[in-house]
Amino acid sequence: MSSAMASSMAKNSSPFKVVLGSSSPARREILADMGYEFTVMCADIDERAIRREKPEELVKALAEAKAEAIKLKLHGEDSAQERDQPTILITSDQVMVSKGMIRERPKGQEEAREFIKGYSGDKAFAVNYVLVTNLSNGASKGGWDIPELCGYAHSDDGCEFDLEFVLSSTEMNYTKSSNRCMFWFLQIYFHHIPEDFIQSVVKEGHMTCVAGGLKLTHPSVLPFIKQLIGTMDSVRGLPRELTERLIQEVLGAK
Repeated sequence: MSSAMASSMAKNSSPFKVVLGSSSPARREILADMGYEFTVMCADIDERAIRREKPEELVKALAEAKAEAIKLKLHGEDSAQERDQPTILITSDQVMVSKGMIRERPKGQEEAREFIKGYSGDKAFAVNYVLVTNLSNGASKGGWDIPELCGYAHSDDGCEFDLEFVLSSTEMNYTKSSNRCMFWFLQIYFHHIPEDFIQSVVKEGHMTCVAGGLKLTHPSVLPFIKQLIGTMDSVRGLPRELTERLIQEVLGAK
């Protein structure tokens, strides 16, 4: 493997190799807690060059682009022994949705301030997409982890969502699945966030360098979260249940 890959040990060894295509410490921790040994490799792509209007389309496109970039890096580097053992690649992406707008990692302090102010006394949604690729045979499975509040049209190419309805709905909470798409419901409701807290967070910087511009799991942020409907691993960017299901599906694919 490339020298750019850093080894990360987990609880138990697996009969297959795992590559995590992310530099996120949170995703590393979640995957390790799931019991996997894995290596880490970053895609190093220009995410801002990839644009989509809908959040579910954007996270899917970014996860796929990361996978393609990493596959190119790995091409020709594997040995015969590695080809004999299944190797899976996990890539993912997350955006927040607030007031009908997609919130990625902020470009700077002013945008981070704008994002956080928008959350104050309101709600936001975390939209995740996870892609698992079997590098040994090329099979891949992907799934969204987004609010499943609206009717959707399912096709072989994916799903379409009525985002306006999603943003105006708060009561429904259920899960549907298919061979192609899986949905989990995740909403974050916020208390009022004081201006002085926003200023201090933006000035420090380390809590705003994430999708949505606010590290929701930080102890100083938790008091401002009124309600979280969903799982903390989804907030952190790697939904455990979805990821495990995709791993098992891609390992079983011929």
